[in-house]
Amino acid sequence: MENIYLLMIIALAFLAAADLVVGVSNDAVNFLNSALGSKAISFKKIMIVASLGIAVGAIFSSGLMEVARKGIFNPGEFMFDEIMIIFMAVMITDILLLDFFNTVGMPTSTTVSIVFELLGAAVIMALLKIAEDGGSFSDIVNYINTKKATQIIGGILLSVVVAFSVGAFVQWVSRLMLSFNFERKAKWVGAVFGGIALTSITYFIFMKGIKGTPYAGETFDITGGATIKDFLEQQVLPIVGVSFIFWSIISYLAITVLKSNIYKVIILVGTFALALAFAGNDLVNFIGVPIAAWQSYDAWAASGIAPDAFSMDVLATKVPTPTIFLIAAGGIMVATLWLSKKARYVTQTEINLSREGEAKERFRPNWFSRGLVQFAMASGQMANYILPKSWNAKIDQQFEKPVIRISKDKSHELPAFDMVRAAVNLMVASVLISIATSMKLPLSTTYVTFMVAMGTSLADKAWGAESAVYRVAGVLNVIGGWFFTAIIAFIAAGTIVYLMSLNFPVMVAVLLLLAILLLIRNYVSHSKRTKEVKAEDGLKRAESSSIQGVIHESADNIANVVKRGNKIYTNAMKGLALQDIDELTKNQKQVRKLSNEIDDLRDNIFFFIKNLDDSSIGASNFYINILGYLQDITQSLELISKVSHKHINNKHKKLKLSQIRELRELDGQIESLFKETKAAFDSRSFEHIGEILSKKKDVYGLVKEKIQKQVERTRTEESSPKNTTLYFSILLETKDLLNAMMNLLEEYHSAHDISVEPATISSEESKNPEEGGDAPEKSE
Repeated sequence: MENIYLLMIIALAFLAAADLVVGVSNDAVNFLNSALGSKAISFKKIMIVASLGIAVGAIFSSGLMEVARKGIFNPGEFMFDEIMIIFMAVMITDILLLDFFNTVGMPTSTTVSIVFELLGAAVIMALLKIAEDGGSFSDIVNYINTKKATQIIGGILLSVVVAFSVGAFVQWVSRLMLSFNFERKAKWVGAVFGGIALTSITYFIFMKGIKGTPYAGETFDITGGATIKDFLEQQVLPIVGVSFIFWSIISYLAITVLKSNIYKVIILVGTFALALAFAGNDLVNFIGVPIAAWQSYDAWAASGIAPDAFSMDVLATKVPTPTIFLIAAGGIMVATLWLSKKARYVTQTEINLSREGEAKERFRPNWFSRGLVQFAMASGQMANYILPKSWNAKIDQQFEKPVIRISKDKSHELPAFDMVRAAVNLMVASVLISIATSMKLPLSTTYVTFMVAMGTSLADKAWGAESAVYRVAGVLNVIGGWFFTAIIAFIAAGTIVYLMSLNFPVMVAVLLLLAILLLIRNYVSHSKRTKEVKAEDGLKRAESSSIQGVIHESADNIANVVKRGNKIYTNAMKGLALQDIDELTKNQKQVRKLSNEIDDLRDNIFFFIKNLDDSSIGASNFYINILGYLQDITQSLELISKVSHKHINNKHKKLKLSQIRELRELDGQIESLFKETKAAFDSRSFEHIGEILSKKKDVYGLVKEKIQKQVERTRTEESSPKNTTLYFSILLETKDLLNAMMNLLEEYHSAHDISVEPATISSEESKNPEEGGDAPEKSE
């Protein structure tokens, strides 16, 4: 039996390493987003500073391991074999849950997940013990630390509201003082802001850093006999006052003497502080349970008592975590930060939700997000009505955004927000976490940092009329995901405990194998999706400011749509012929994706027209027409795919062999046409478009012939109304598809001729100059 538990400890060690990887991938969003979103500092510098913060925080986190040992349940009520089941269930659930959130790119709280997993596992184990002993449900309070659990849930809910509100208020006041032209303000203004921000962040570093170390209980003469931790908590105002004066002077000297950008300094220090807090505070979420299991095993192995008779009172005592474990954990976390692609995927969610201006909106608006936006707009109008006009004018002036010239360099991307907002995000998150720490209130660093970022975005008017409903819907989705985390963590951990209690050795092996398979599956799925995103021919926005440039840029998009459209059409015909519902379902996803990409291009028309030179306004008409024809093509493909899927999914009669043969003939003709079109656009051989257009009559004639044949079939032999409807729908949409394609080719053909003609004339004139300067008249 001892071998089983030893194998469990080894398995938990591997699970701890895996949990560190998935945990860092999720929590990197907490401390990287402000620096990454503002683009104030290079990516490499941000990562180095964050890595240092993680390394320091990991080493200082020893004192925070108690939550896994006795924070949620009363360990003395459980035996060793029961505790091992609880810990194994928690770790399996935690890895799978966090990996799921990472895969879908949603930030969640590792604190909440571990707490509710421990709670769910302990509750089910307690209920099993009560049932076995013939007790009542009320006995569960003897097993569960209900006070702590209630505190954590209350703290989480409170932190969401407080973080959002305080973040919004501080950002509004900061913007009112500094405006968007903060770099032009008097030097003393930046120094005062630097003093406030750096005081908040450094106090936070001391509170979070020292609390977890053995030095927290040390006393020095300077502290008047009090421990360092007590001194920091009791002398808040004097410490903050002295720090503010000190950092304000340092900030002023940095601005005036060293010519440094104080906002960049704040962002660097703040990133270090939050990374330190993450490692110091959240490390328990990843390795606390395995270490508690190892310490339990160590105590049991030395006792010589049977596993079902050895009480776990040992977990109620304070046992320091070996430093070697903390260093190893810190190393894994730093490596993950640099290597994890999922970490960067999760950070994109928060950055895009707080982005200034337009972004590719990931979330769909819903009735609740629309209602909240409408309420916020009504509140804003009421505030404008109440405040004097002069005040409103002054406020509007401070919130007026500077005009930013878009760089022609395609590799250059504008920051999601400016350095003031990044600094406020870090400062407010630091202050709130410091206050909660000093008041011994449990909270989630993910919830605080995310909600602060959303609050500052709202106050900074980053959520305009064009994007508000999408951003609010995104925030609601993330918050909903947090509650989903708690519920699923509780249920899943409890279920695993129950399964293990049925047949302990067998279920441990089965569940571990299942967890490994699911992790591998998620990894392969994510890697495959990432490669597809990189490799796939996504449509590109036109960025040229001349008609010649737009012609050449749009050629890539047309070749792309033609290639993918050809595949979609062929797969629809193939799926119909074979009655392959999976093929048709996959085809629907592909055409929907193509349609969304074209919609994104249409959404960018405003910025495209704004970017045009005065001499190239004609390019806008050409570009708009091209997008219109591309949209017509995808709409026809969408309808063909939809009716084909619906017919097979509803188990209607299969198409007749003659109909399938005709559709394949038509598919072959269209495939040939599409391939010629793609080749012409890929090679920029636009002169060949005329040859393709010359085949227009033949292709149309083939479609008309098939329609006529179906009419005759319907009158004589066709017995299925559904088949007739499907066949006519495909033929008519094919006709529309060809019509849109030919219109696009004609538009391109004429636009290319017009754009080339002046250049040709100019070239001929330069080779054969007319005497007497009469060349201009001759060109009439």
